[in-house]
Amino acid sequence: MSSVEYRKVSAVHGALMFVKGVAGVAAGDRVAIRDRAGNRRNGQVIKTSGDMVLVQVFEGTDALDRENTWVRFLGEPFEMALSPDLLGRNFNGIGEPRDGRPPIISKLRRNVNGSPVNPAARAYPREFIQTGISTIDGLNSLVRGQKLPVFSGSGLPHNKLAAQIVRQAKLSGETSDFVIVFAAMGVSHSDANFFEQQFETSGVLGKVVMYMNLANDPPMERLILPRTALTAAEYLAYDLDYHVLVVITDMTKYAEALREVATEKGDVPSRKGYPGYLYSDLAEIYERAGRVRDRHGSITMIPILSMPSDDITHPIPDLTGYITEGQIVLSRELQGRAVYPPVNVPPSLSRLMKDGIGKDDTREDHPRVASQLYASYTRALEARNLASIIGAEDLSQRDRRYLQFADEFENRFVKQGEQEERNIIETLDLAWDLLSLLPPDALGRVTEEDIQKYHSGKEL
Repeated sequence: MSSVEYRKVSAVHGALMFVKGVAGVAAGDRVAIRDRAGNRRNGQVIKTSGDMVLVQVFEGTDALDRENTWVRFLGEPFEMALSPDLLGRNFNGIGEPRDGRPPIISKLRRNVNGSPVNPAARAYPREFIQTGISTIDGLNSLVRGQKLPVFSGSGLPHNKLAAQIVRQAKLSGETSDFVIVFAAMGVSHSDANFFEQQFETSGVLGKVVMYMNLANDPPMERLILPRTALTAAEYLAYDLDYHVLVVITDMTKYAEALREVATEKGDVPSRKGYPGYLYSDLAEIYERAGRVRDRHGSITMIPILSMPSDDITHPIPDLTGYITEGQIVLSRELQGRAVYPPVNVPPSLSRLMKDGIGKDDTREDHPRVASQLYASYTRALEARNLASIIGAEDLSQRDRRYLQFADEFENRFVKQGEQEERNIIETLDLAWDLLSLLPPDALGRVTEEDIQKYHSGKEL
């Protein structure tokens, strides 16, 4: 650690500070900044050029006086202390306590940027995780080690959905411990209080570690917060052998902070003004989830992002979809009809679902009934569109059945109470109850044995 303090700040622009006349500094090094009032701020070197160093200040540069600002380059990466005492705590983006309790004291410190996992050391994601939410467990099942994002929109209840997943998530049939790392960026005070109260009243707070950046906190802190949270997740998973579920909201806030810094330092913009390295930057975060061979613990990730203007082709959801293994898409139309959670079933999918369901994991008919629900609901939406053109009275008897199926599916299967938890057997039984509204000859994705065992043959 350098004992030399520099007073060579040449310029301050946004959240960036330019320091001249400094040599031997590497990108990624941690920086300690002291303003004229003696207050300390944290920074990180993001670019070096000749004797000019560009420093990103996490607490922002407001009220910094160039002539009375002291800068110390610590010659080490940004590290955080790690111990089992993380659980039940609430921190800010750089790992400082937000809960009024003492900071974590530990000899073990690790670089928040982590280190790449050798692809050959990765184990394939498997084992079903039960969230208690039918549209996820039944149709877009989450498996241990998967990255399954939630694509939402402004005003949609993604925060409620995130809190419900944290409260209810469990490993089906596992006796090992399961903990949550919850990371929130740009949330309001009311949302932050909502999350804390939800976790406390449901009794899960003791197995949750929270990292929060509020809406009025420095936006630059959002650039390090996911990395801080994932460093804690890696410690809990690979050192303490926990199964860890990481919920990150909202990755759009992260990408906007990245765009702000990229613009300030003069990077060439790409789509929508985001830097060309947005894909690799997001991949650095998402790819820290997974399973490692010969390690009991695992990291499963649910990143939540709000799509600007509900545009699923926007760069953030578009690139996220390339990196992750599926997506859960929320619907503004269903939200307008008071359906919670408003999961838009047709564009939602889980690419690893097949590896965590079936006879030995959930129930033998699960893969087939999920496929049948997708097919039947898609057919029912076609009938609904046709009814909007010619009227429901002119539909065939079978189309009217499908029309009724669509309404029942949305109001009974998709719609679920915020405090309602359904186990996977309840979800599958409900699925068959709905499929029984259709004649057996309309169910081409399930077997005759399935129909004989589960189809009730009810009439509309």
